[in-house]
Amino acid sequence: MKLKRSLLQDTNKPQDDGSAKRPGAQPDPKRDATDPVPAKDAKPRVGGAGSAWKAGAVEQNKAALNRAREKIAEDILNGHHELSLDWKMVTDRLGSDRRSDWQSQEAFHSLKDSIAANGQDTPIQVWPSDPDWKPDPLDPENVDGVKFELITGRRRHAIAELLNMPLRAVLASPEKRGSENEEFELLFMRFRENEERENLGPFERLLSIGEMFENLKASSASSNVTAVSFAKRIGVHESIVSRGRSVFRDREQILNKFKNAYDLSFPELQKAVSSLAEPKKAKAKAPAKPKKVIVTRSVGSRKLSMSSQGGKLSVSAAGLDLDKQGLEGLGDVIAAYLQEHGSKK
Repeated sequence: MKLKRSLLQDTNKPQDDGSAKRPGAQPDPKRDATDPVPAKDAKPRVGGAGSAWKAGAVEQNKAALNRAREKIAEDILNGHHELSLDWKMVTDRLGSDRRSDWQSQEAFHSLKDSIAANGQDTPIQVWPSDPDWKPDPLDPENVDGVKFELITGRRRHAIAELLNMPLRAVLASPEKRGSENEEFELLFMRFRENEERENLGPFERLLSIGEMFENLKASSASSNVTAVSFAKRIGVHESIVSRGRSVFRDREQILNKFKNAYDLSFPELQKAVSSLAEPKKAKAKAPAKPKKVIVTRSVGSRKLSMSSQGGKLSVSAAGLDLDKQGLEGLGDVIAAYLQEHGSKK
């Protein structure tokens, strides 16, 4: 904005009324000889309205810059302003709710090729590791040395690491930070983002739902976490919650029994879970073997051993060489004994 010269004019300076000296003009007879004559080499006046305006403009610019910085800092904290982060600044405390080999799947490689060619379209969501962190008031976008925790965008984070490129990131809503159900909120944000961007498979989806339910139930001070209330909270039917809990509980058995668990359709997965719940037929116990009873006797320098087990009688004596007549005699003795004392059965 320019100011008119008339505003900058010295109000103490006499106005030119047209009577200034011109060639051939006569001196003004009315002028007093004692009036001071302006010096020829007088210095120009310093300051004035122009300098005051400039000083005010500078202050206005400073105030506007401070307001802009404050607005950026506020937007950063509320997730409305993007940050550029080195992938090394971001750690993942939750892990993925996808299959264990998600980085070898075709969808991951397609996304990697797209980001390499066109850049990262969607920012990841993070939280500062320090819940009390605030942006620098003088340089809000400078996050050197700040650590962040990954909430959503695990594939984009992994791709940034593979391509060694910076990450576009925004802070997730701080509303749930520090609450008793903080970890559930993180799990839910992860689940919701995966549902919106690329649907999870039936096994992945039910596994994630079951994990969220058990986490919320364990972390809540109130025990009134039911399948109905939880289903309403995350926007699914209550029957899905029950199946999710079953899948989460039996996840190891399912993965061991069904090698293609991640590729099963929903009906196939239901059958798989039902098969694990079927009561197993108890195997018929084999009858216990009767206890073997052994008795030994000394016959001179020899040892006689007799044993009984399951109705069978055995007699052995090392070093004895009995003929048929000797054996018959021994048999008569044993038979007479059994005849007299009989069997215990």
